[in-house]
Amino acid sequence: MPTGANVHSSPAVAANAEGEEIEVLESTEVLPAAPEDQWKSLFDKYDPESSGFISTERFRDLLEAHGSELDPHKLEVLLALADGNADGKICYQDFVNLCTKPLCLFAQMLLFPQMSNKRSNSFRRAILQGSRQLKSSSLREEVGLGLSQRLVRHVAYETLPREVDRKWYFDSYTYCPPPWLILAITIAEMVVFVYYGLQLDRWVLQVSSPSFLKSPLPYHPQRRAQAWRYLSYIFMHAGIEHLGLNMAMQLLVGVPLEMVHGAARIGLIYLCGVLAGSLAVSVADMTAPVVGSSGGVYALVSAHLANVVMNWSGMKCQFKLFRMAMALVCMSVEFGRAVWLRFYPPAFPPCPNPSFVAHLGGVVVGLTLGVVVLQNYEQRLQEQSLFWIFFCVYALFVFCGIFWNIFAYSLLDVKLPPAP
Repeated sequence: MPTGANVHSSPAVAANAEGEEIEVLESTEVLPAAPEDQWKSLFDKYDPESSGFISTERFRDLLEAHGSELDPHKLEVLLALADGNADGKICYQDFVNLCTKPLCLFAQMLLFPQMSNKRSNSFRRAILQGSRQLKSSSLREEVGLGLSQRLVRHVAYETLPREVDRKWYFDSYTYCPPPWLILAITIAEMVVFVYYGLQLDRWVLQVSSPSFLKSPLPYHPQRRAQAWRYLSYIFMHAGIEHLGLNMAMQLLVGVPLEMVHGAARIGLIYLCGVLAGSLAVSVADMTAPVVGSSGGVYALVSAHLANVVMNWSGMKCQFKLFRMAMALVCMSVEFGRAVWLRFYPPAFPPCPNPSFVAHLGGVVVGLTLGVVVLQNYEQRLQEQSLFWIFFCVYALFVFCGIFWNIFAYSLLDVKLPPAP
């Protein structure tokens, strides 16, 4: 590429990534090249004055004509890869190079437009191989961005370890839909807390109020037959300090993750962490109630931190060591508060204070299922064998937890605290 060539910040920038710390996979599946004269005559058919060349704009028109449903981002990447020397013309060799990308990127994009929002492995490899021919600067070095664009760029560097993924996400993210799930859960938790704070006339250690556990939301071992309590307990918190720490971690980690991975994936991790937390308490701390969203929050935070550690060299977020240390400190403080509260003399014996085991259930979910969900950006979960392994293990745990709650309490003759 000539030194003076101008590289724009456009969807084609995904093709220009330098692929830091990325293993470029070579493919041996190459289409046989036709004789040069044959291809030149084909180009002459579309442009009689081409002399074996076709203009980039003419090539764009042909792509749009034969692939009307082709995603515009992929169209830009195709053009950038085809016009490797940025001279505005595509020759026989450029076209052959394009068609001999892994699994024939050209044919794949035209024949399978329904894959426009998900990059296949061959498409990813083609982008990385195309980056050898094109210059690029780091996404962080782009200037003239608006506030929303800077936010998206910040989120990309916070959550994605590969430059090619960061640039692709930066080009394709549209805030539609917005990160609504974590915000909705947080707002609901705040509304419920304020409601019970006014009703109980208590904002600190609400759990010490005699009416706290009478709510239909907390999990209580005497009410374990009410299945919704295994999930609804996240809307009740022991006090404002409990709610504040959970909200801080939930928003700072959950919202960026949802912006990148979507509400479905983040909701799956959060929900699995919440359910694992209440079931873990019913198995390991059978007489204690549960309140707070720590199960879901710890699942998200632990999955994110594990992803950062596993991709340490590729993560380019600022002050990542300091930020990781602060996240661990916040988690430790909140967990320490929960342990202290559990063994603190209860206000209404023999009912103990809420359990801390839900935190551990969330961490286990985050380090297993959560890591797999966050590890492969844009790759469908159903295509990942490791996801199905962890998901089946999690389903087995839920199945065993249900049977435990049905039979173990009576078989072990557990003495439960009175119903609230």
